[in-house]
Amino acid sequence: MHNIRILNITREIDAIHEMQKMHVDPQGINLMSPKAMDNVIKLENVPLKCALILKQELLARGGEVALPKGAIDLSVENTDVLLIGTRSQYHKLTLKLKQQYFNLSKLGERIENALKCFDRSSWIIKCGTHRLEAGKKTLIMGILNITPDSFSDGGSFCPLSAEDALNQAKRMQDEGADIIDIGGESTRPGAKAVTIEEEKNRVMPIIEKLQGMNIPISIDTYKSDVADAALSAGACMINDISGLRFDPKMADVAAKHKAAVVIMHIKGNPRSMQNNPQYKDILGEIISYLQEGIDIAVQAGIPEESIIVDPGIGFGKTIEHNLHILKNLSELRVFGLPILIGTSRKSLIGDILSLPVHERMEGTASTVAVSIMNGASIIRVHDVQVMSRVAKMTDAIKG
Repeated sequence: MHNIRILNITREIDAIHEMQKMHVDPQGINLMSPKAMDNVIKLENVPLKCALILKQELLARGGEVALPKGAIDLSVENTDVLLIGTRSQYHKLTLKLKQQYFNLSKLGERIENALKCFDRSSWIIKCGTHRLEAGKKTLIMGILNITPDSFSDGGSFCPLSAEDALNQAKRMQDEGADIIDIGGESTRPGAKAVTIEEEKNRVMPIIEKLQGMNIPISIDTYKSDVADAALSAGACMINDISGLRFDPKMADVAAKHKAAVVIMHIKGNPRSMQNNPQYKDILGEIISYLQEGIDIAVQAGIPEESIIVDPGIGFGKTIEHNLHILKNLSELRVFGLPILIGTSRKSLIGDILSLPVHERMEGTASTVAVSIMNGASIIRVHDVQVMSRVAKMTDAIKG
């Protein structure tokens, strides 16, 4: 079995669509879809005998279980399973599963752990010598791109104007930034790669200048050599668009420096990622990818208290993909880790509103508010003052 997902189903039509994707019998869909609101758990690739026991045991406790036709007629070896129940029913189910064979006791523990992780709402993020408190308030990551070809602020803070970059970082801190994220290579769609030395030359003078600010510094890179130099100079977080995949040494570098890591999902690479990206189940694939990245981090010695996840808005996704992620972002709560979201000024907003980069403030604010309501605890933004206010207001509404 692979993913355990707690689905964001708030309308009957969402339940119908989910069951249709699983090829549940139409009569079963009609009976169960009205009951599938909240607390819907999807188990993927479960052995058939386990799926049938799950159905029997949850039905006995007043819940419902949706299975594909192939499971009902015993024509498949493994199947997806949709559990529909209350928290009390799930608790009774997991107690019963502890007495079962076929690894069902471990499955019960995983279901119980997934529900506990989903309910988690605050974290202390270990980030070098810094401790960031996320959840009680949304953390603001201010973007400082030291690149001549960034999609949004390319050239504004290039190495020749390091003093301007420093002043901008101080301004962001005054406006409410909790983290400064420094990048020396553009990762916009189609961007060209730069050498390790060029990237270091861009970011290192800035990182060295920021040491007196007493604010956590994140290095936005997928190259371990750049990360190692930045962390040695005082950065304490790695924001890796590849989710620790492009450079196999990255996780070890983070562990050595006791740095926090942002594990992001990407499909392809910045040069090719927007060439007709396709998914069978986008959130299922994102969750699998992030889980693999988390496993890489933990195996390297990075504690879970130093791990943040990011679904990678705009990185190998169409407009429809991005909107689906934002609407269902709460599914990432199953990790029990802080969720970072980066929508600031992105083409998703420009395409929907038909606006250029520097007129996407309102669109960004909308995506930020929705993301926070759906579980994001860190937002990565260009316009720190405005988005800090949006976050504060949304936090108050969310309670």
